[in-house]
Amino acid sequence: MPSLLDFRRRIRSVRSTQQITKAMKMVAAARLRRAQDRALAARPYAAILRELLANVAAAAAGNESVREHPLLVERPERRIQLILLTSDRGLAGAFNANLIRAAQKFILDHAGAEVRIEAVGRKGRDFFRRRKAALSGEHVGIYQKALYTDAAAIARQVTERYASAEVDAVYLLYNEFKSVIAQKFTIARVLPIAIPAGDGGRDYLYEQPVEELLGSLLPRYVEIAVYQAVVESAAAEHAARMTAMDAATTNAAEVIDKLTLYMNRVRQASITTELIEVVSGAAALE
Repeated sequence: MPSLLDFRRRIRSVRSTQQITKAMKMVAAARLRRAQDRALAARPYAAILRELLANVAAAAAGNESVREHPLLVERPERRIQLILLTSDRGLAGAFNANLIRAAQKFILDHAGAEVRIEAVGRKGRDFFRRRKAALSGEHVGIYQKALYTDAAAIARQVTERYASAEVDAVYLLYNEFKSVIAQKFTIARVLPIAIPAGDGGRDYLYEQPVEELLGSLLPRYVEIAVYQAVVESAAAEHAARMTAMDAATTNAAEVIDKLTLYMNRVRQASITTELIEVVSGAAALE
């Protein structure tokens, strides 16, 4: 049985870990608020852009040249670009593990196609790099500020690859932020662009030809999709880390209570043994 000194050392070690996890929880909670505000602010803009794109596409539906736009042409999916958004750091529960398993399943489901991964985040990049997977690019550290320019740069890269027929489809794989305790696993195809159906309830007057307007909106639509995935993933990561650190802090408190109980039992047994020895020695002297 461990000695009292061993129990005291283990309790100090667990208490030190508990202080670290509690501090990480507080940091994640502070970062979550800012990331959540960015994610919620991006949703209305994306929704309005989808509505505008649908109305412009409906106005240009009679033009045959619109269907031949490079970002609207559908091809057999022989070469697929997968944009995988994981975190740069761990200690976020199953946040990264679930995404990586989903990416592996996506590759297996498209075994007949060549899948190349655009890794956003260190965890996904390191995992697939160790397994010699086909990486088309890597982006580390963009979650710290979650700037639109960084997401737009990624979107322009994949858009150019699709427009030049280097890839036949582009998919996004990320965690969508729902609440502090819930994230929604999301996989979405961003290229070729599926024009959302317009409601037909609004009649716009366009200063420029609708074909030109549609051509300028399509790349912006991809940029917004990538940016929304980045801010949603950043908020989901902080929420997952805060939840994981809260659970770790609670578990550490339970471990400390159990160790304290065991230590008290050992100390009580030691005192009882000493008393028995004293009583036995006194009885032997009589």
